[in-house]
Formats: sequence, C-alpha cells, structure tokens
Amino acid sequence: MIGFMTFWCAFDISGKKEKIKKLELETADPTFWGQHHKAQQKMKALSDLREETQVWQDIQSKAESLKELLALAIEEEDDSLTEGVSAEVIELQDELKALEFNLVLSGPYDDRTAIVALHAGAGGVDSQDWAQMLMRMYLRWSERRGFKTDVMDTSVGDEAGIKSATMQITGRYAYGYLKAERGVHRLVRLSPFDSDHARHTSFALIEVLPEAEEGVDVTIDHTDIKTEAFRAGGAGGQSVQKNSTAIRLTHIPTGIKVSCQNERSQYQNKEIAMKILLARLIEYELRIRAKKLAEIKGDHISPAWGNQIRSYILHPYKMVKDHRTEYDSSNPESVLDGEIDGFMNAYLTHTMGDK
Repeated sequence: MIGFMTFWCAFDISGKKEKIKKLELETADPTFWGQHHKAQQKMKALSDLREETQVWQDIQSKAESLKELLALAIEEEDDSLTEGVSAEVIELQDELKALEFNLVLSGPYDDRTAIVALHAGAGGVDSQDWAQMLMRMYLRWSERRGFKTDVMDTSVGDEAGIKSATMQITGRYAYGYLKAERGVHRLVRLSPFDSDHARHTSFALIEVLPEAEEGVDVTIDHTDIKTEAFRAGGAGGQSVQKNSTAIRLTHIPTGIKVSCQNERSQYQNKEIAMKILLARLIEYELRIRAKKLAEIKGDHISPAWGNQIRSYILHPYKMVKDHRTEYDSSNPESVLDGEIDGFMNAYLTHTMGDK
C-alpha cells in the first residue's frame, strides 16, 4: 500500500530491530554501567531506536487496517466508507512523506548535538549587530523545536552586537538540520548606526560542527595541547574579570585554536573550550581523511562579497533568498524570528538530489 514496503526497506526497520535486541542484551549485562558515559549514550541510542521502530509499527498497523476497510467498502459498495478510507489514506501518505525526509538526515553525525559558531565579517558595527541578529534567529528556531540551547562563548562588539559567539544546540537531528546554515549570510538594510541612515551591507560567517566524543570520534594526546590562561574581556567597570579565568587551547599538530571566557571558573572555561576543540578536530580529521565526507562542513571562506549562501534584504524591498537553492521568502521578519525550516528543507533536499 502506497509503497509501504519500499519505505520499510529504505529505513532498514528490520536492521534497527536487530540493533535493539543487541543493545537490550548489553544493558542486561551487570557490568553495563561500569562506564557511565558510554552506558548513557547506549541507552539514548536504544530509546531513539525504539521510538523510530514504534512509529513504523504504528504506520504498518494503520495501513493494514485501511487495506481491510477498503476491501470491505468495495465488497459492500459503500461509498461513504470508501470516501472515509480515501481521506485516511491521504493522511497516511502525508505521514510517510514526512518520514521520508528523515532519509535526508542519514549522515553519520546528523543526529548529533550541533555546535554553532558565528563570526561578524566585513562591515564593522553593522556586521557585529548582524551576527547578533543571526544568533537570536537560531535561538528562536531552537526554541520553536523544543531544542536546548547553551551559549558557550561570546565576544561582545565594541559598540553593539557581537564579534563572535559559540552555541551548543541539543536536540534530535540538530546537526543534521543546522549544517544547512553553514556559510556566509549577507544583510542589506538602512543602517541604524549611520546618522545619514544610508544603506549598508553586512556579512556574518556561520560554522556548524557536530559534537564529538574524545576516545570515540577523536583520539587526542593531551601533551599536544597548549593551555593558556588570560583575563576575560568585558564592558569595563565592576563586571570586568580581575583574574585570568579565560582559557585558550592550541592543538599544536594542527594549529587549531579555541578559547572560552564566558564562565567565571577557569575549570569550566577549559571544559567548554575542550568540547569546542574536539568538534573542530573531528571536522579537521574528516576533511583530510576522505573527500566523500567533506560535507561535514564546507570550506572555510572569507565573510565578504561574492561568497554568501543567503541574502536578507530589508531595503529597498523585503526578501530572503538562498543562493544555493533559489528558495526565497518575502517575509524577512518571520525568518529572522526563527522560521527557517523552509530554507533548511530546500537545501537538504537539494543536496540529497546531488548525491
């Protein structure tokens, strides 16, 4: 019915059921909780697999019931029953269509937590304000989806906005969806920071990385990490940090540097910086290991003219347009309030078609 078995095979439900059995046997082992963190990860994987297979079992049950009702309606020539079954079949097709999109989110890290880094580009204070607007957009998008957000690090702008920020967004397929946002975002508007209210163009670069686990995704020798403590920057006055609590980590073999200064505790800042470093290392290793996994993050490009993936025009007309897919919206206010699913879905479907 409506290609149900095709979907069943595509999602490998039988294989998922086998994984559930295997994980259930592991959880029954008395030594299972010996490594608490790994045990928690396996329990989450088990919960996700159970939830996914249950959805398909419910659909299978519904499809079989509709098939029986349709046979009965034909046998008894009951037009009202036939119409009712037809309406439910359309509903079932819509459910299958929504589930089909999950095939797009089948990458090795798509179901992971996402680490999103924002960087103000060319344009001075306008671009710093633009980076903060984008930060709010992703926070609102996460809120709409019920995802958990944590601002890990922020560098405040000199006059307004932010120079950079790093956020952690936790939710199922967070990375899978947000990877559609990596690249340069361009804003055209009448500048609120220009006394002449002239039209300005601003840029911000968005990086999206999957959360990584040390020892599983990335193996790291801690002697290769240089740790530096420095005094966190601030707006001045009483809020300024008088102790060197901010942390900068440098991975010597790759030259990758990360820093964190949000927390008052040096230990907390180091913990957050390490999490960001691991994410950057997994991106680095995958990029050099195999070209076929290069989509884990696009090439690092300069946030300037000619490189934008999406333009947000607020003046002289209103439009948001994605230059990769040609998908657009004439309501930039709603887009900037977090309604970006259309752009994400268009990009993810587009890239799926290219594979």
